[in-house]
Amino acid sequence: MAKTPPSQGLTIGDLAARSGLAVSAIRFYETHDIVKPLRNAGGHRRYSRADLRRLSFALIAQGLGFSLSDIGASLAQLPDDAAPSRADWTRMAKGFRRQIDDRIAALTALADNLDGCIGCGCLSLDRCTLYNSQDRAAAKGPGPRYLMGDRSD
Repeated sequence: MAKTPPSQGLTIGDLAARSGLAVSAIRFYETHDIVKPLRNAGGHRRYSRADLRRLSFALIAQGLGFSLSDIGASLAQLPDDAAPSRADWTRMAKGFRRQIDDRIAALTALADNLDGCIGCGCLSLDRCTLYNSQDRAAAKGPGPRYLMGDRSD
C-alpha cells in the first residue's frame, strides 16, 4: 500500500489531535526522522495514517528511556514509501525487543541487589566486607561491577 498522496494525507493539526501531541512536538519528531511527511502542491505537510503508529511508538519508547537516536534507528528499518506491514513491524521489533529485554534484565538486577553490595567500591554496607572485601571488584574495572555482570568470587 503506497503512502497516502499529499493531497489526501492528514494535516499536522489532524495528526496532533489524534496523537495527543502538540504540533511543535510533531515537528520536533520530524527533525529526528520519526515521521517523514510529504508536501502537497501548496507546500503543506501531509502525513499518512501510518505516521500515527510511528509517533505512538516513539512516544512510548521515549517515555521508557530510549533515546531518539535509538528510536529513529529502529524506525529507519521501516519503508518510507509505503505503510509498514505487520511483517515490517515484526522485523523491526526483533532488534528493539533485544534492547527491551536487556533493560528488563538490568532493572531486575538493580531491584534485586539495590540493598546489597553491588561492587561499586563504596564499602559502606556491612555486606560489602563479605562480597567486596577491600574493594576487590575494582580490579575488574570501574563502576558497579556486580550489577554489570561480574561475579563476586
